[in-house]
Amino acid sequence: MKTPNLDAFLEESVHFTKAVSGCPICVPYRGSLMTGVYPHRHKLMVNDQCLTDRYDGPFLGECLSDAGYQTAYIGKWHVDGQGRNSFVPQERRLGFEKWEGFECNHNYNHSHYYTGDDPRPHTWKGYDADAQTDHACRFLLDYEEEDPFALFLSWGPPHNPYESAPEPYRSQYRAEDILLRPNVPEEHQQQAREELAGYYAHCTALDAAFGRLIRILSETGLDKNTIVVFTSDHGDMHGSQGNFRKQQPWAESIRIPFLLRHPDLSGGTCNSTPIDAPDLMPTLLSLCGAVIPESVQGKDFSRSILYDEASEIEYAFLSLYTPFHEWRYDNGGRAFRGLYTGRYTYIRSLDGPWLFYDNENDPFQQNNRVGDPNVESLVRDFDERLSRRLHELGDDFASGPVILERENYALAPSGDIALEPSELPEPYPC
Repeated sequence: MKTPNLDAFLEESVHFTKAVSGCPICVPYRGSLMTGVYPHRHKLMVNDQCLTDRYDGPFLGECLSDAGYQTAYIGKWHVDGQGRNSFVPQERRLGFEKWEGFECNHNYNHSHYYTGDDPRPHTWKGYDADAQTDHACRFLLDYEEEDPFALFLSWGPPHNPYESAPEPYRSQYRAEDILLRPNVPEEHQQQAREELAGYYAHCTALDAAFGRLIRILSETGLDKNTIVVFTSDHGDMHGSQGNFRKQQPWAESIRIPFLLRHPDLSGGTCNSTPIDAPDLMPTLLSLCGAVIPESVQGKDFSRSILYDEASEIEYAFLSLYTPFHEWRYDNGGRAFRGLYTGRYTYIRSLDGPWLFYDNENDPFQQNNRVGDPNVESLVRDFDERLSRRLHELGDDFASGPVILERENYALAPSGDIALEPSELPEPYPC
């Protein structure tokens, strides 16, 4: 995969090598980004739900605004839940003053957006990630305020459909040239190659857009006093373990990039502590000199970034509250909770320990050690740690059907959930 601009940015950044999307789905991650709490707390545990209907805040945009920042958001929003094509009014924009966005649209070459108080849809010109980047660059070029700014640029790709990247980038990748991870079964390899060729094309297109944004920051001189973060809301299985898309507990789904460039740091350093979506709000607020609300559950990593201090954080918390859409119960999906330390991944389903991997010695997670007597005590230790973490977070690990009924979720047609309650096990005692 060709990403020259991100490769250069990596050399200037603190690289969190074990960053994760603890609940690897678009909406739960974004809810945690905006609130600093876990999905069972902000209540967006599946896609297409409205954050302001279920959580009172405070929100990241509000906190930055209160600290004197001019806030702006451009691109995919996906926490409003009032219909993927609907207008999002100011009172549901979570404190972002300038807003040019849309709830969700995967037609990247004919994508709409809303701006200001105008309820009429506008259309991004061409490939929407390019147009969104153009708007972000214009924001930087026009910026003359004395107050600091906080600009969020949210691209939709490299999400499926993968074949829709612009032609100059699609032509750089051929399915037959794609090298697969060794955990892709033979029967899934052709589909995986075809998808990855398109996925890589999107990534290279986004790399070019990112490079343009970084150049504008430099040309305006704003880079001298601007923190830049590059990250994502989830990964994609692409045939690994015989599975596709997100939601799932394996590395390809939960692992994400997290690069942070700080103007006072030389960069080119690595941090191996797992960082997750709830940690971003307190970390960013601290780096920006803003107050961290007491409601936040995530951890502040700012001292690790600025002073290379040990975070003393051992693991990230992993969760899927109820599987849906491409990974429903009738398609192999299951609810889970788990812990990720980098070295180890431990996952518990409702009927007990499910997965345990030594990622250092088994980087492609091909040897599930649950049931192996040689690691029985280690698995038991992780299970006890997980129970303590569930208690600390106030997560009762209820089954998907219980959560759906309890939260009264209104599911979009694209978020179909096939429930088979009679076949679900009783929850494993925490």
